[in-house]
Amino acid sequence: MLPLEGITVLTLEHAIAAPLATRQLADLGARVIKVERPGVGDFARGYDERVRGLSSHFVWTNRGKESLTLDVKQPAAAAVLARLVARADVLVQNLAPGAAARLGLSYEQLAPDHPRLVVCDISGYGSDGPYRDKKAYDLLIQGESGFLAVTGSAGEPAKAGCSIADIAAGMQAHVNILAALIERGRTGRGRRIEVSMLESMVEWMGFPLYYAFEGASPPPRAGASHATIQPYGPFRAGDGKTVMLGVQNEREWAAFCEQVLRRPELARDERFASNSRRVARREALHAIVAEAFATLSAEQVIARLDAAQIANARVNDLAEVWAHPQLAARGCWREIDTPAGRVPALVPPGRDDAPMGEVPALGQHTEAILGELGYRTDDIAALRVAGAI
Repeated sequence: MLPLEGITVLTLEHAIAAPLATRQLADLGARVIKVERPGVGDFARGYDERVRGLSSHFVWTNRGKESLTLDVKQPAAAAVLARLVARADVLVQNLAPGAAARLGLSYEQLAPDHPRLVVCDISGYGSDGPYRDKKAYDLLIQGESGFLAVTGSAGEPAKAGCSIADIAAGMQAHVNILAALIERGRTGRGRRIEVSMLESMVEWMGFPLYYAFEGASPPPRAGASHATIQPYGPFRAGDGKTVMLGVQNEREWAAFCEQVLRRPELARDERFASNSRRVARREALHAIVAEAFATLSAEQVIARLDAAQIANARVNDLAEVWAHPQLAARGCWREIDTPAGRVPALVPPGRDDAPMGEVPALGQHTEAILGELGYRTDDIAALRVAGAI
């Protein structure tokens, strides 16, 4: 039996944050019913066509769900939503601010009749405060949260290459929903969960925030290098390839000098006698490392680092990640069904028994779900004629 088997999640979602949270619930065995706008669906379906004509974002965050098309603004939709809510254990929504309440789907409106229901509201900034009505997208939250203050190079900030603020919010929503279900098992009552992208992202900014505590200077932008530990980051080898390495303590620094750089005297050099001194002289240290690596291939550098037990990694491109030998050896890829055929997907970390269901076509399950709710064939036809589904 899967952990969430028997749990039904109703979700009015779009983009990344909420869909990622509910996909993880589906991977744990929950039934996830995704309400989508007729004709267009979740707008993330149209972000690109990179996966055999399907959106990369949508394929990533929507496997294992059932798609029900419903125009929630149509009068006839209210009865459908009411029947869906009555069968749900969890309601998730990341609609525009205030939209859920206008549809009668706020926790306060639903709790009297559905006391066991867990309601998770995901937004950019939260339901109150001066920013509550502002639109929020991933890159904007990267800026508001201070993330862009510590990424990139000294001259220019750089955003994360993936939707990090959306992912942060989706992960916070996921874990809080699981906690609420455990709590409900003890108390018999659901609860409201409110997750904002800003708060989720600021939680992830904990180390830089504390580093800059009480007006102290923030960590400098250091590109792919660590801002406050040295040597820690990318170094180019003589064959043009880049090796990542990280020296964490003085014992490792001594081993790095002796076995990797083959310059044991550097371990006694007062300029580099502590991490803070190495950080203060990062340019001089980088030049020394670059000189030592210039006559070596990346594989030779890695061999020396491994022998010295210094942490290291290759800088892989995305094609190399698809073919990564460690992921292959651990059986981390599994094929899933999509409207465009079978494609590989990463097995959820920690759950090799995840069902990893298909990515639904828009409205694929509409008639079946309505049938479960008691709608007859002619009722469904009438809803379709009215444009409600």
